[in-house]
Amino acid sequence: MMQGVSVSTLATLVNGGTCGAGSLLRSDLKLLNKTYVSSLVDGPSLWRQSLLRLYSGSSNGIRRRKCTVKATWLFKGDGKGMDANVERSEAANEDIIIFFFQLDLATRVQCALNMEQYEVAQQLRNKLTEVETEIVKQQEAKRGSSSKSEAQDKGITLLRLRADMEKAIEEENYTVAAELRDKISKLEADSLAASAKALAYEKVQYAFRLGQKVRHKLFGYRAVICGMDPVCCESSSWMELANVDKLLRGPTQPFYQVLVDVRADPNLLVAYVPEENLLTNEQPDLDRLDHPYISFLFYGMDSAGDYIPIKQLREKYNKPRHEVPVDPKDEDDDGTV
Repeated sequence: MMQGVSVSTLATLVNGGTCGAGSLLRSDLKLLNKTYVSSLVDGPSLWRQSLLRLYSGSSNGIRRRKCTVKATWLFKGDGKGMDANVERSEAANEDIIIFFFQLDLATRVQCALNMEQYEVAQQLRNKLTEVETEIVKQQEAKRGSSSKSEAQDKGITLLRLRADMEKAIEEENYTVAAELRDKISKLEADSLAASAKALAYEKVQYAFRLGQKVRHKLFGYRAVICGMDPVCCESSSWMELANVDKLLRGPTQPFYQVLVDVRADPNLLVAYVPEENLLTNEQPDLDRLDHPYISFLFYGMDSAGDYIPIKQLREKYNKPRHEVPVDPKDEDDDGTV
C-alpha cells in the first residue's frame, strides 16, 4: 500500500514561507483539492488546469507582491548573466503534483475500503488505474521502453516486407519488388536508430541519485534531487530558452528534477537541470533544506545529510534503496567491531 498523503495537507507544510509564498500555496492547494472531486467526473483537463494554476499562479502571485530576494548568486560565477529561472520547469512540477495525486488516490481507496464504502472505492480505484497507466506510459517513454517496442515493431514489419518482396520477385512483378526494397532500406535505417536509442537509454549511468543534496555549478543554490530522465524531456521552446544546445554534453545527457531551497529563491521551486551543471558536496551537508514538497517525497535525512526517498518514489524511477557506508571510525567510537 502506498504511503498515505492527501493533496490538501500540502498546505499545512508551508507556514508563512518566504515573501508570503505560504499563504499563496495554501490557497492554491485548497483550489487543487476542491477540483480533485470534480476531476473524477470531468476528466483530466480540469485536473491539468488546477496543476497549472498551482504552479504558475503561485509564482505570479509572489512576483506581484514585489518581494525582494537576496539571490546575488544569480549574477556570480560562470553564469554570464543568466538567470536561474531559465531552468524553472512547469512540466517537472506538474509531474511531481501528479505523483502526489497518485498517492492521494491510493490513500482514498484504502480509506473507502476501511469504511466499507465499496462502490466509492471501486470508482477511486478505476481513476487510480487510469492515472497509473498514464504515468507508466510517460516513464516508459523517458526510459526508452517505447523505443525498444518501436524497434521490435519495425523488426516484425521488416519480416513481412521481405516476404512480400520475395513473393513479388517470384511473380516477376519487379516494379512492386523495387518499391518494397526501398521501403525495407528505409525501415532498416529507422529500426537501427530506434534500437540504438533504446540501448542508450537502458545503459544510461546517472552521476546523482534520488534524495542526494547537490549544488548548482553556475548559480550556486542548494537543492535535492527528486527525479531524473536519461535525456532532456522538455519542450523545444524550453530547451531554447535554457540554451540546452550550448551545453557541453547537449540534450542527450541525464537531466534531473531538483527541489530548490526556497530560502535561495521562492520563485524557482522546481528546476530541471542537466547533469553537467550539478555538483556534489565535498563535505556532508547536514543543514536543512526548505521546500514544501520535501516531507511528502522523503522520510528524512540520513547520517550523510542526504534525503531518504519514500518507497513509491524509488519505485517510480526503479531505483534501489541507498545504504550509507559505515565509517570504521564510528564503529570504533561505539566500541563495536
